[in-house]
Amino acid sequence: MADAGTSQIGDWRVLATCGHGSYGIVHRVEHAEQPHLGPFALKLALHPDDPRFEREAELLSRIRHPHVPRLKDRGRWTLPGGPSFPYLVMEWVEGVSLYAWASGRSLTSRQMLKVLAQIARALEATHAVGGVHRDVKGDNIRVRPDGHAVLVDFGSSHYRDAPTLTRHLPPPGTAQYYSPESLRFQWEHHRQPTARYLAQPADDVYALGVTAYRLVTGRYPPAIDREKTEGGFRLVAPAWRPPPVWKNLSPELASLIRRMLSYEPSHRGTATDIASALERAAQTSRSRVDRPLLPPPARPPFINKPQSPAPRSCPSGWPVLSAALGVGLILGIWYAELRLWPETSLLKVQQQQGGAVGLADTVLDSSANSTSFEPMQHQFGRDLPKKPFPGQRRPPCKPPAIEVNGGCWGLSGNTSPPCGDQSVEWKKACYWPLLELPRPPTSETP
Repeated sequence: MADAGTSQIGDWRVLATCGHGSYGIVHRVEHAEQPHLGPFALKLALHPDDPRFEREAELLSRIRHPHVPRLKDRGRWTLPGGPSFPYLVMEWVEGVSLYAWASGRSLTSRQMLKVLAQIARALEATHAVGGVHRDVKGDNIRVRPDGHAVLVDFGSSHYRDAPTLTRHLPPPGTAQYYSPESLRFQWEHHRQPTARYLAQPADDVYALGVTAYRLVTGRYPPAIDREKTEGGFRLVAPAWRPPPVWKNLSPELASLIRRMLSYEPSHRGTATDIASALERAAQTSRSRVDRPLLPPPARPPFINKPQSPAPRSCPSGWPVLSAALGVGLILGIWYAELRLWPETSLLKVQQQQGGAVGLADTVLDSSANSTSFEPMQHQFGRDLPKKPFPGQRRPPCKPPAIEVNGGCWGLSGNTSPPCGDQSVEWKKACYWPLLELPRPPTSETP
C-alpha cells in the first residue's frame, strides 16, 4: 500500500515516475529495505483489477532471456477504502527507445543488424514458451548505451491457454504494424463485433520487419490494399520499390527486411531463422556493411534545453514526472486519463476521493514533456494536422512550446525523424501535441 508521505507501493519506494499509457504508469523504484539492489521498473495499473497485468506477469515469469526484462515481483496496491490496482516489478532498462536511439546517430547496416538480431532472439524466447508479444515496434524496444537492446511492454501479449480478454476487433497492437493476415481477418469480419483474431509468431516477425523498414527509411512500408472476391478479400501488394536510402544498405539487410515483410507468413521464417540470418549478416567482412546509411542528422532549429537529471531521476529518453507528490501525482495522471477515457472505472476512484485531486504547477508543466496518451495515437499521422486535436492546448503557448496551426506543440524525444508513433513530423523535426490538463479544485476527502 502506498501513502503520500513515503511514496511507497508495497515493498517498493518510488524514486521517479517516468511515463504512462492507456493501462499503466511506469515508476523507477528501489526496494525499501534493500536499496543496494539497484533500481527497478514498477508498472502500476490505471484500472482496478486489470487482468492484463496477471497475463503479462505470467508470460514474463516463463521467459529467461537477456533481451527481455526479468520479472522481479508482482502485487496489488489498494487505496484507503477503495479498489486495488495490480502492479509488476521488473528489471530496470537504462536506455532510450529504438527510434530515439537511431535518430541521434548515423547508423550503419552492421549496427542495425546487431540490434535487430537481439530483438529477434527475444521473440524466439517468447515464442518458445508459447507466447506472442503482439505489439513489436521501435517504441517498445529500448537500447542501452552499450547497444544492448531489450524488448519491453508485454502488456498486449498473449500465450497459449491464456484467458481471453479482447473479444472484439481490432486486435491488440498498433495498426501500422498489423500483419497482412491480421488485416485480412479484420476486413472479412468487420461486421462481426465478437470476432477475435488469434495472433501467431509470424505476426511478431512481420512487425519486426515493419520496425526494421521504418528504422532504415524513417517511414512505414507502403499500405496494404485489398480486393473483394467471392471468397472474401484478396490482398493486393503494392509494387516493391526499394527506397532511395537503401542504396547504402547492405544487400543482406535489405533482403531480410523484405523477407520479414512477406505477405505469405510461411515465407517470413521463424524468429530463430531471422535471428540467425541477421547474426550471420552482421559478421560479414564486406565494407558496405559499415557504410553510414545517412549523414549525421542536422540539429533542429529549436530544441528543448536538457536539464541535468536529479540523482534518482529517470534516464535520458524517458519523459519525466516528479515522484515527490506520491499518490497525488498518480491520481492527477488518472484525472487526465478520464479526459480521454470518460467511461473508465477510474471515475469511481475520483468520486471516492471527493471528486477532486490537487495538482501542483510543476506537475501540470511536466505534462508538456510526458508521453501523449495512447488513446490518441491512432489519430496521428506523419504530417502535422491542419487543426488542433481535441483537448490540445491553444495559444498562447508557454515557451519552450510553439504554436502551429492553432495548437501548442512540444519537441518530441525523437528530435529528428523517424518520429515515434505518438508524434508528428514538421520541418524535419518531431513534435507532439501538448494536452490541456484541467486543474480540479482541491478539497478534503469526506
